Amino acid sequence: MIGIIDYGVGNLFSLQSSFAAIGCEAVVSGDREQLRKADRLILPGVGAFEDAARQLRESGLDSFVKDAAAAGTPIMGICLGMQMLFEKSLEFGEHKGLGLLKGTVVPMAGRIDPTLKIPHIGWNSLHMTKESPLFAYTPEGTHVYFVHSFFADGCEDSLIAETEYSIPITAAVQKDNVYGCQFHPEKSGAAGLQILRAFCGEVKA
Repeated sequence: MIGIIDYGVGNLFSLQSSFAAIGCEAVVSGDREQLRKADRLILPGVGAFEDAARQLRESGLDSFVKDAAAAGTPIMGICLGMQMLFEKSLEFGEHKGLGLLKGTVVPMAGRIDPTLKIPHIGWNSLHMTKESPLFAYTPEGTHVYFVHSFFADGCEDSLIAETEYSIPITAAVQKDNVYGCQFHPEKSGAAGLQILRAFCGEVKA
Protein backbone atom coordinates (compact mmCIF):
# COMPACT_ATOMS: atom_id res chain seq x y z
CA MET A 1 0.00 0.00 0.00
CA ILE A 2 1.10 3.55 -0.80
CA GLY A 3 0.65 6.15 1.94
CA ILE A 4 0.10 9.69 0.63
CA ILE A 5 1.01 12.03 3.49
CA ASP A 6 -1.72 14.60 4.14
CA TYR A 7 -0.38 17.61 6.03
CA GLY A 8 -2.66 20.16 4.39
CA VAL A 9 -0.57 20.81 1.26
CA GLY A 10 -0.71 19.08 -2.10
CA ASN A 11 -2.81 17.66 -4.91
CA LEU A 12 -3.59 14.56 -2.88
CA PHE A 13 -6.61 13.02 -4.54
CA SER A 14 -5.21 13.47 -8.05
CA LEU A 15 -2.25 11.39 -6.86
CA GLN A 16 -4.56 8.80 -5.33
CA SER A 17 -6.48 8.58 -8.62
CA SER A 18 -3.24 8.09 -10.55
CA PHE A 19 -2.25 5.16 -8.35
CA ALA A 20 -5.74 3.70 -8.75
CA ALA A 21 -5.32 3.92 -12.53
CA ILE A 22 -2.30 1.60 -12.37
CA GLY A 23 -3.85 -0.77 -9.85
CA CYS A 24 -1.87 0.36 -6.79
CA GLU A 25 -3.77 0.86 -3.56
CA ALA A 26 -3.09 4.30 -2.07
CA VAL A 27 -4.49 5.92 1.06
CA VAL A 28 -4.47 9.65 1.83
CA SER A 29 -3.91 10.24 5.53
CA GLY A 30 -2.35 12.48 8.13
CA ASP A 31 -2.59 9.77 10.79
CA ARG A 32 0.80 8.30 11.66
CA GLU A 33 -0.61 4.95 12.72
CA GLN A 34 -2.37 4.50 9.40
CA LEU A 35 0.68 5.71 7.45
CA ARG A 36 2.90 3.19 9.28
CA LYS A 37 0.90 0.42 7.58
CA ALA A 38 2.08 1.66 4.17
CA ASP A 39 5.12 0.03 2.61
CA ARG A 40 5.90 3.16 0.54
CA LEU A 41 5.21 6.84 1.19
CA ILE A 42 4.56 9.90 -0.96
CA LEU A 43 5.35 13.40 0.33
CA PRO A 44 3.40 15.81 -1.91
CA GLY A 45 3.50 19.58 -1.85
CA VAL A 46 2.47 22.76 -3.64
CA GLY A 47 2.87 26.40 -2.68
CA ALA A 48 5.53 28.10 -0.56
CA PHE A 49 8.33 26.18 1.14
CA GLU A 50 8.09 28.03 4.46
CA ASP A 51 4.34 27.41 4.83
CA ALA A 52 4.58 23.75 3.86
CA ALA A 53 7.54 23.09 6.16
CA ARG A 54 5.67 24.74 9.04
CA GLN A 55 2.54 22.69 8.43
CA LEU A 56 4.55 19.48 8.22
CA ARG A 57 6.33 20.37 11.48
CA GLU A 58 3.15 21.43 13.31
CA SER A 59 1.46 18.19 12.30
CA GLY A 60 4.35 16.21 13.77
CA LEU A 61 4.76 14.44 10.44
CA ASP A 62 8.26 15.82 9.90
CA SER A 63 9.65 13.43 12.51
CA PHE A 64 7.49 10.62 11.10
CA VAL A 65 9.04 11.12 7.63
CA LYS A 66 12.57 11.17 9.06
CA ASP A 67 11.95 8.03 11.11
CA ALA A 68 10.41 6.22 8.13
CA ALA A 69 13.39 7.15 5.95
CA ALA A 70 15.80 5.92 8.63
CA ALA A 71 13.87 2.65 8.84
CA GLY A 72 14.32 2.08 5.09
CA THR A 73 10.78 2.84 3.91
CA PRO A 74 10.83 4.09 0.30
CA ILE A 75 9.73 7.74 0.26
CA MET A 76 9.12 9.91 -2.80
CA GLY A 77 8.73 13.67 -2.60
CA ILE A 78 6.88 15.37 -5.45
CA CYS A 79 7.43 19.01 -6.49
CA LEU A 80 7.60 21.02 -3.26
CA GLY A 81 7.59 17.69 -1.43
CA MET A 82 10.88 16.86 -3.16
CA GLN A 83 12.32 20.26 -2.25
CA MET A 84 11.54 19.68 1.43
CA LEU A 85 13.75 16.58 1.42
CA PHE A 86 16.83 18.82 1.17
CA GLU A 87 18.78 20.63 3.86
CA LYS A 88 17.36 24.10 3.27
CA SER A 89 15.54 26.42 0.89
CA LEU A 90 16.32 30.01 -0.07
CA GLU A 91 12.73 30.73 -1.05
CA PHE A 92 11.96 34.20 0.40
CA GLY A 93 14.50 33.83 3.20
CA GLU A 94 16.30 30.75 4.47
CA HIS A 95 14.23 27.84 5.73
CA LYS A 96 15.26 24.47 7.11
CA GLY A 97 14.26 21.32 5.24
CA LEU A 98 14.11 17.71 6.38
CA GLY A 99 17.80 17.17 5.66
CA LEU A 100 17.35 13.72 4.13
CA LEU A 101 19.30 14.79 1.04
CA LYS A 102 22.28 17.10 0.64
CA GLY A 103 21.54 20.29 -1.26
CA THR A 104 19.86 23.67 -1.22
CA VAL A 105 16.68 24.80 -2.98
CA VAL A 106 17.48 27.98 -4.92
CA PRO A 107 15.50 30.43 -7.10
CA MET A 108 15.57 30.23 -10.87
CA ALA A 109 15.61 34.04 -11.01
CA GLY A 110 19.14 35.26 -11.64
CA ARG A 111 20.29 31.81 -12.75
CA ILE A 112 18.37 31.06 -15.94
CA ASP A 113 18.12 33.02 -19.20
CA PRO A 114 16.21 36.19 -18.20
CA THR A 115 14.04 35.95 -21.32
CA LEU A 116 12.48 32.71 -20.05
CA LYS A 117 9.32 32.77 -17.97
CA ILE A 118 9.24 32.05 -14.25
CA PRO A 119 7.58 29.93 -13.02
CA HIS A 120 8.73 27.23 -15.38
CA ILE A 121 5.46 25.67 -16.53
CA GLY A 122 5.14 22.96 -19.14
CA TRP A 123 6.50 19.77 -20.62
CA ASN A 124 10.25 19.17 -20.65
CA SER A 125 12.35 16.15 -21.46
CA LEU A 126 14.31 14.13 -18.92
CA HIS A 127 18.02 13.46 -19.23
CA MET A 128 19.00 10.51 -17.05
CA THR A 129 22.28 11.05 -15.19
CA LYS A 130 22.26 7.82 -13.17
CA GLU A 131 20.40 4.53 -13.22
CA SER A 132 17.47 4.30 -10.83
CA PRO A 133 14.62 1.84 -10.35
CA LEU A 134 12.30 4.85 -10.49
CA PHE A 135 12.95 5.03 -14.24
CA ALA A 136 12.68 1.31 -14.95
CA TYR A 137 9.97 2.02 -17.56
CA THR A 138 11.07 5.53 -18.58
CA PRO A 139 13.34 6.03 -21.62
CA GLU A 140 15.79 8.88 -22.07
CA GLY A 141 14.08 12.01 -23.39
CA THR A 142 10.66 11.28 -21.92
CA HIS A 143 8.61 14.45 -21.46
CA VAL A 144 7.04 15.24 -18.08
CA TYR A 145 5.14 18.21 -16.66
CA PHE A 146 6.81 20.87 -14.50
CA VAL A 147 5.41 23.79 -12.48
CA HIS A 148 8.05 25.51 -10.31
CA SER A 149 10.13 28.62 -9.67
CA PHE A 150 12.83 27.02 -7.49
CA PHE A 151 15.06 23.97 -7.92
CA ALA A 152 17.53 21.87 -5.98
CA ASP A 153 21.22 22.74 -6.30
CA GLY A 154 24.33 21.09 -4.92
CA CYS A 155 22.70 17.68 -4.97
CA GLU A 156 25.13 15.82 -7.22
CA ASP A 157 25.30 12.77 -4.96
CA SER A 158 21.55 12.13 -5.34
CA LEU A 159 20.91 13.46 -8.87
CA ILE A 160 19.33 10.90 -11.23
CA ALA A 161 17.75 13.14 -13.90
CA GLU A 162 17.96 16.70 -15.18
CA THR A 163 15.93 18.83 -17.54
CA GLU A 164 17.08 21.82 -19.57
CA TYR A 165 15.71 25.32 -18.99
CA SER A 166 18.64 27.32 -20.40
CA ILE A 167 20.67 25.62 -17.65
CA PRO A 168 20.52 22.06 -16.28
CA ILE A 169 17.70 21.87 -13.71
CA THR A 170 17.39 19.07 -11.18
CA ALA A 171 14.44 16.94 -12.26
CA ALA A 172 14.73 13.84 -10.05
CA VAL A 173 16.86 12.54 -7.20
CA GLN A 174 17.51 9.34 -5.30
CA LYS A 175 19.66 8.51 -2.31
CA ASP A 176 19.11 4.96 -1.07
CA ASN A 177 15.38 4.71 -0.22
CA VAL A 178 14.66 8.47 -0.59
CA TYR A 179 13.39 9.62 -4.00
CA GLY A 180 12.17 12.90 -5.41
CA CYS A 181 10.59 14.31 -8.58
CA GLN A 182 10.53 18.04 -9.25
CA PHE A 183 7.92 17.40 -11.93
CA HIS A 184 4.40 16.10 -11.33
CA PRO A 185 4.02 12.42 -12.32
CA GLU A 186 0.27 12.66 -11.67
CA LYS A 187 0.01 15.42 -14.31
CA SER A 188 2.39 13.79 -16.81
CA GLY A 189 0.00 11.43 -18.57
CA ALA A 190 1.12 7.93 -19.46
CA ALA A 191 4.77 8.78 -18.80
CA GLY A 192 3.99 9.84 -15.26
CA LEU A 193 1.96 6.72 -14.60
CA GLN A 194 4.95 4.61 -15.61
CA ILE A 195 7.08 6.39 -13.01
CA LEU A 196 4.44 5.79 -10.33
CA ARG A 197 4.21 2.17 -11.49
CA ALA A 198 7.95 1.78 -10.98
CA PHE A 199 7.70 3.28 -7.51
CA CYS A 200 4.99 0.73 -6.70
CA GLY A 201 6.93 -2.26 -8.03
CA GLU A 202 10.54 -1.74 -9.00
CA VAL A 203 11.40 0.33 -5.92
CA LYS A 204 11.86 -2.30 -3.23
CA ALA A 205 10.30 -1.83 0.18
